[in-house]
Amino acid sequence: MALFLVLLSSAIVLVIIGAAVDGLLYLLSTGVLLLIVAVLYLLVCSVAHSVANSRGRPAH
Repeated sequence: MALFLVLLSSAIVLVIIGAAVDGLLYLLSTGVLLLIVAVLYLLVCSVAHSVANSRGRPAH
């Protein structure tokens, strides 16, 4: 979860700087890509967590 928060905060900072400063479009695009990576990371972790929890329970 800490890695997700670091990725998310970095993405937000890069998007704000890239949008505010003229000529730094590459920072804006890097921030958007980092935001997508953060969301995908959260999705993969939550799916892996739910799969791990479902395997640990015995079938009744």
